[in-house]
Amino acid sequence: MDNDLLSNEPAIRLTFFFSIFLLMALWEAVAPRRSQQIPRRIRWPNNLGIVALNIILLRLVIPATAISVAQMADTAGWGLLHHLALPVWLAFPLAILLLDLAIYLQHVMFHAVPALWRLHRVHHADLEFDVTTGARFHPVEIIASMVIKLMVIAALGPSAIAVLFFEVLLNGLAMFNHGNIRLPLTIDRRLRKIIVTPDMHRVHHSVIPEEANSNFGFNLALWDRWLGTYRAQPAHGHLDMVIGINKFRTTRDLGIDRMLMQPFRGAPDSYPINREK
Repeated sequence: MDNDLLSNEPAIRLTFFFSIFLLMALWEAVAPRRSQQIPRRIRWPNNLGIVALNIILLRLVIPATAISVAQMADTAGWGLLHHLALPVWLAFPLAILLLDLAIYLQHVMFHAVPALWRLHRVHHADLEFDVTTGARFHPVEIIASMVIKLMVIAALGPSAIAVLFFEVLLNGLAMFNHGNIRLPLTIDRRLRKIIVTPDMHRVHHSVIPEEANSNFGFNLALWDRWLGTYRAQPAHGHLDMVIGINKFRTTRDLGIDRMLMQPFRGAPDSYPINREK
């Protein structure tokens, strides 16, 4: 059964991606959290265009996938989890937890190092916050993130099934917590004790640097709570908070050509964590 799942990995990931994307897009249309001033016809073609470009470039630059590296690690006996020789019922959730912690730490690093922030600010420079924002990244960041992910997988040695589960989970929750969707506040309060909700992650996309440097998690909410980066609400409330960063505030900056050039335009400004205040 495991081999059948792994052999169908591309189909599984695409099925989940399009299903969750469609669900979130419909949810945003029916029950939006915030009214959007910039229409989808301006943002979505550019956001989805850079997603398509990233997929093509990633396959060309790094043919290896997270699944294939996990299989190599399993064959060669690489990684911490192989040496611990844990039972499957323990190794599987531990692998998910450690992979999620690695993503959290990587995210913090891309905010802390000015050169990496130049790449990551493409994600933050979207002037609205919705399901397409969750996949809007500069190609160099996507490639760098994949290199880091492959190194983490080789070092940890999780099973290929655990990696596939984590990839699907990360993709799906990234679309969910970037959704411009309205959740009842009581449900949000309960959910954010476990997973990152849209209201929790929206704070991270605030134009205010101190808010942008909080709520780094994509999947589990516990890392922000345990490691001191949790912020419950934006200072100006969700309906009045300003999304984006200070430097790129025109609709022209939303174009895919401007996104590709953003890392090379101007200074990092006041957003990196270790900035001079």
